[in-house]
Amino acid sequence: MRTPIFFIIALFIGAVVFALALWQANDYTFYAGYVVVQFIVLATAWNILGGYCGYVNFGSAAFFAVGAYSSVAFHKLSIAPDKYFPDSLLPAAQTILPLPMPILILVGGAIAGVIGLGMGYLTLRLRGAFFAIATLALAIVLQTIVLNTDFLGGARGAYIIWAHDFSVGGISLKYVQYLFLTMVVLAVFALTVARLIERSRLGYGFATIRDDELAAEACGVPTLRLKLVATAISGALMGMAGAPFPYYVGYLEPGTAFGLTYGVNAIAMPMIGGTTSWVGPLVGAVIVATAQEWLRVTISSEWGVLFVGAMLVIFVVIAPKGIIGHVRDFLRNREHRKAA
Repeated sequence: MRTPIFFIIALFIGAVVFALALWQANDYTFYAGYVVVQFIVLATAWNILGGYCGYVNFGSAAFFAVGAYSSVAFHKLSIAPDKYFPDSLLPAAQTILPLPMPILILVGGAIAGVIGLGMGYLTLRLRGAFFAIATLALAIVLQTIVLNTDFLGGARGAYIIWAHDFSVGGISLKYVQYLFLTMVVLAVFALTVARLIERSRLGYGFATIRDDELAAEACGVPTLRLKLVATAISGALMGMAGAPFPYYVGYLEPGTAFGLTYGVNAIAMPMIGGTTSWVGPLVGAVIVATAQEWLRVTISSEWGVLFVGAMLVIFVVIAPKGIIGHVRDFLRNREHRKAA
């Protein structure tokens, strides 16, 4: 299936999901659905570097928070432009601000992508556990910067006030419905990008790095350049996933944006679903995020984190290839038995 056809089919499925959510006429469906779709984007983004290239990134929450705090920054600029812009630039700023959500997503993705590129340039000469520790250090550094920046809310956090309704093309939606629709479109985009990479020369280059980086270098594969591309794309998608988040929660503070939930889930969901295909993060995110939301409502949010940790340990020990990897092995073995 060609990429444009895949994109159209995925967009149609996303439209069906949104229509079913509207049909249920329950706002909780959109609040819970936003979280599930958000983790689809995060898991897919992590998999581009962690699954396709084999470089485990513990700094997922940092890129997510970069996208979130970029939206906070532009929101603050929009509510008090005269405080931050000189008189000569004030009329232009008042005309441009506030930025619409699609532009905020693009800006958040661009900033996170640049940071990902810089992080990759500094850390991708490290391998294995050393690279993973370096990405974790990046998250700590960025969180410290946010904690000490009053413009972004600092340790006290920042409030985001959004409209109750949103109108586009003559259609009126509740704002949570609009956010859910935006995240569904972003998930379709992220899955399309991941599938396109997987079936391209870029994806084959990533696979050589994952399988044997030293051999790939010996064969002339530009491994550092490919890894930089992977970190930039992965970071950009995570930043795009984080950009709408302040409008979803209404109040953003560093402990939430840089929370353990995003760092752990971004790793666990692809590992559970399978890391060598774009389908794996999708399956893992849907299963794990749905279970987490159910546990959060019925018991508590702490049980959701415990559930993810337990599932990750089980799959690493018993099914290291993830759900999709073991399904593929099962189908391949069955075909071999039929051929024999």
